[in-house]
Amino acid sequence: MHDPRSSAHAVVIGGSLAGTLTAAALAPHSGRITVIDRDVLPDTPLPRRGLPQARHAHVLWSGGARAMEALLPGIHDLWHEHGAHRIPIPQGMLSFSPSGWFRRWHDEHPRHYAIGAGRDLMDWAVRQQLTRLHPHVTLRPACTPVRLLGDRRGVRGVEVRDHDGGTEALEADLIVDATGRAAVGGALLRALGVPEVAETRVDAGVVYASRRYRAPAGAERDWPIVSLQADPSNGRPGGIGTIVPVETGEWFVSLSGTRGHHPTGDAAAFEDFARTLRHPVAADLLRRAEPVGDVTLSRSTPNVRRHYDKARLPAGFLAVGDAATACNPVYGHGMSSAARSALAVGRVAAETGLRHRDFAKRARKAVAREASAAWTLATGQDIFFTGVEAPAPPGAADRAASWYVNALMNAAIGNHDVVQRFTDVMMLEEPAGHLVTPGMVVAALRGPRVPKLGGPVLTPREQAVLDGADPVATPTGPGAGG
Repeated sequence: MHDPRSSAHAVVIGGSLAGTLTAAALAPHSGRITVIDRDVLPDTPLPRRGLPQARHAHVLWSGGARAMEALLPGIHDLWHEHGAHRIPIPQGMLSFSPSGWFRRWHDEHPRHYAIGAGRDLMDWAVRQQLTRLHPHVTLRPACTPVRLLGDRRGVRGVEVRDHDGGTEALEADLIVDATGRAAVGGALLRALGVPEVAETRVDAGVVYASRRYRAPAGAERDWPIVSLQADPSNGRPGGIGTIVPVETGEWFVSLSGTRGHHPTGDAAAFEDFARTLRHPVAADLLRRAEPVGDVTLSRSTPNVRRHYDKARLPAGFLAVGDAATACNPVYGHGMSSAARSALAVGRVAAETGLRHRDFAKRARKAVAREASAAWTLATGQDIFFTGVEAPAPPGAADRAASWYVNALMNAAIGNHDVVQRFTDVMMLEEPAGHLVTPGMVVAALRGPRVPKLGGPVLTPREQAVLDGADPVATPTGPGAGG
């Protein structure tokens, strides 16, 4: 009997992480997949023009990392072979929330973790594993879409232009827009006469400044993520700082501020801005590290949700990743959300096949459902920053949800059970409903079980690095902070 998958063809526009992961999800259900990208995709973990966000700090939470391993078995090993860090959470994190410092609870077998690596390494490894596991996936670099083939009822392919200016019509059963915030699929649809898709935008005016540093002696491996969060409830612009240990013994450092409190691209002012955050630990650490390269600035941070799941679109069109829902990157959910959305697309493909007329419609709804958690977490904070641009000011429901999340966060800083559940949701391991149980409500009302910490808990080795002492001659100890 003929298997219809053997001849089904999908074209993914954009070799982004969302695009390549979606290709991995579709690969078992198609005979051919073509991934096109306007850039030349490097054969090694090198920068590329179309991925400017690679110059900023990225954290892959365990919810996304597990999804990627399910899509591309062996991807963890490939990252680690090239120097990526697996960081246990919360033990391996110095996290200062609006409620205070999280304790670094020590679990013998921590279920939560983060992958610390540069984005160039992340993306390269995914491309390598994708083409190794699925030889019928073809990457076509230096190739851009010109127009969709088809009409308002259904698309049947895309016309593309190669680097030499020649064009080619690629017949396909599915077209996937994975072009990130540029979301070129919207313009391609409008050229077919499809009305513009409604979108929701919440913009706290965040500006990012990032720089790479060489870690000080003793901090090259087994170093915690540093996360200094803003407090949106104090009526002032917020400042955020993140230090992520990455491959080659370096740190990626990203500093950001909401409208009215922005970092600049001035290298001389970078560490001065870090000193304005709610705690000086990041600035003190940077004083011990050596900057590598210039400061990179970005303003591509608004939360934007394009409601493809509610629009009347042609059959055979799907948008994924930031092309569908882009969240403020300060919360670090972009990669994890893209991975979980790709898994959802794969489940729909397993149920219907790519050639089912309703496949794209069902997949769009599945992508929207998976993106809801990251969207809610990001906008639920950003909507309360001073100067935010949003469709409407926070209403009663927003304020009630914010109160509950803040109460849970307050409880989590001194309650191991609560921090585990809270981290389940923050790392996209579980849906938000995981936090709404009778036990969690009681915990939120009771608050933390132990007194709040007066500052970050550091291991002796970490303290030695911070003090500028010789970490080799200093006892390391396991660290805890319970």
